Amino acid sequence: MKYDIIVVGGGHAGCEASLAAARLGNKTLLITGNIENIADMPCNPSIGGPAKGIIVREIDALGGEMANNIDHSCIQVKMLNTKKGPAVRALRAQGDKVTYPKVMLETLNNQENLDIKESLVEDLDIEGHTVKGVILETGEKIVATAVILTTGTYLKSVILKGNQKTTSGPHGERPSKFLSDRLKEYGFTIQRLKTGTPQRIDKNTIDYTKTNLEPGDNITHTFSFDNEPLYKPEDQVPCHLIYTTPKTHQIIMENLEKSSMYGGYAEGIGPRYCPSIEDKVVRFQDKERHQLFLEPESIYYDDIYIQGFSTSMPEEIQDLMVHSLPGPENAKILKYGYAIEYDAIDPQQLKQSLETKIIENLFTAGQINGTSGYEEAAGQGLIAGINASRKIHNQEPFILKRNEAYIGVLIDDLVTKGTKEPYRMLTSRAEYRLLLRHDNADIRLKKYGYEIGLIQEERYQKFQTKLSKIKELKERLKNTKITPIKDNNNYLESINSSKLLDSISLYDLLKRPEITIENLKHWIGIIDSEEVIEQVEIQVKYEGYIKKANREAEKMMDLEKIKIPEDIDYNNVHNLASEAIQKLSMIKPTTIAQASRISGVNPADISILMIYLKKEKRI
Repeated sequence: MKYDIIVVGGGHAGCEASLAAARLGNKTLLITGNIENIADMPCNPSIGGPAKGIIVREIDALGGEMANNIDHSCIQVKMLNTKKGPAVRALRAQGDKVTYPKVMLETLNNQENLDIKESLVEDLDIEGHTVKGVILETGEKIVATAVILTTGTYLKSVILKGNQKTTSGPHGERPSKFLSDRLKEYGFTIQRLKTGTPQRIDKNTIDYTKTNLEPGDNITHTFSFDNEPLYKPEDQVPCHLIYTTPKTHQIIMENLEKSSMYGGYAEGIGPRYCPSIEDKVVRFQDKERHQLFLEPESIYYDDIYIQGFSTSMPEEIQDLMVHSLPGPENAKILKYGYAIEYDAIDPQQLKQSLETKIIENLFTAGQINGTSGYEEAAGQGLIAGINASRKIHNQEPFILKRNEAYIGVLIDDLVTKGTKEPYRMLTSRAEYRLLLRHDNADIRLKKYGYEIGLIQEERYQKFQTKLSKIKELKERLKNTKITPIKDNNNYLESINSSKLLDSISLYDLLKRPEITIENLKHWIGIIDSEEVIEQVEIQVKYEGYIKKANREAEKMMDLEKIKIPEDIDYNNVHNLASEAIQKLSMIKPTTIAQASRISGVNPADISILMIYLKKEKRI
């Protein structure tokens, strides 16, 4: 059978890519090594967190599945950074490790146009510089117009514990032994990366009197804009906070050479922003302790995940480490921590559509592109699925800009700057983070999802109603003025706000830091939904900052509009620095804005390039 799109790999990127491709009307095949591990959570079964939670909401706004799936499988939910500004607030949910993949598999099985096949892909069928399908380990060829590789950590993966190396994927699964070698033969630069996971311990063997309770929020949340909460606050499963001890640090330092990384047994480069516990102890020796969270993996079994304690130490050292912690002194270890090494490509060999520059109609998404995290993978998978569909239907690629989405920042960073370590999305990476908030992901992106064809009419009309209510409430606040009469000033004094000297609109009054929209109910009735009220309050209070951020983004957009011809030979641009020639030739930026973000290309190089393009009448 011939398929329109084949997706290789059933992790979070593969699920989103498959669903997007199939929902856009393409005959799609998802190939995975083990159907039971589709949407697996080999590391922490949590979704969201700083920046990552906003990516999940962006996926939802564009018509992806991750937000809906975690809403149906969460066992604890919290809004993070509530005491800080709206730019850094984000949801984080503890997912159930049994329910999450089960719900996703049901979604995949019920999706029209989507088949699932259990096998390993060992090569691509290439004609010229175009992919024509895949070749399975059995030698069977399956034909497709486009292929999306979402192989996760399975490319030549090796499990590390001390000096012990085991050729394996997570959970003892078979890795893909040959596909990355084939990619290298086709011209891809392959790099070796590493990530890790901590121990799982029996919840019944923990002394919780020595831990700090970390409950979920006492109000409900959803990741999807279109779901009602599916849990009760009182039914959430608690997590617990503990800290490492001087004994823990002593054990690690005395046995450092037994660690895979410090003993020289590891080849891959690990994640800087999610390091192993031995790496944290070495790099931050001034810290007396590091926080750890005891997090349940499922309501169906007793495994507790020690968040923040990933390691590649031998098992006998892990025993000592775990038992040095307050609470798990006598804990039974159900599964030891390990590091995993795997092959990935250099993402600078990708276009912003996530199509590879080397092989036409071949797309990649997720950890094969050098990222870490379920959310980063899912965001890329969604974009790859969309763009593979658009490519085979001769449509322009869908490219999110840096001022439009964290997904846009993620992909632009990867293809423009590359990465030498597993890339993790952080709020600090987004220069327009005040625009890219948790609360407004639908306002930023739902129109795109609708136009692409992944947001159906009913969902879009519900969104349009929300926009109308936001506009109406803002107009009411602008048109309602209060005067400095005694009753008004007495009320303002009672909430520690300054008296009025002149009349003022409720819109301008709301800009006072101490005034909330709840206070305005003293003058007008507000019966709108919480999300409408929240949106209005943020838009009004941060209006000046938002306008400033938009002005800065507009300057960037002016450079985004200046396209660089595909056939430009940078060797012909006189006076360009040699490093700039090398980087520009390799990355092939599509706009002046993208070129300006390339490491090693300085402002003088951009000026020279602009002069050249104008002289040659190319812009």
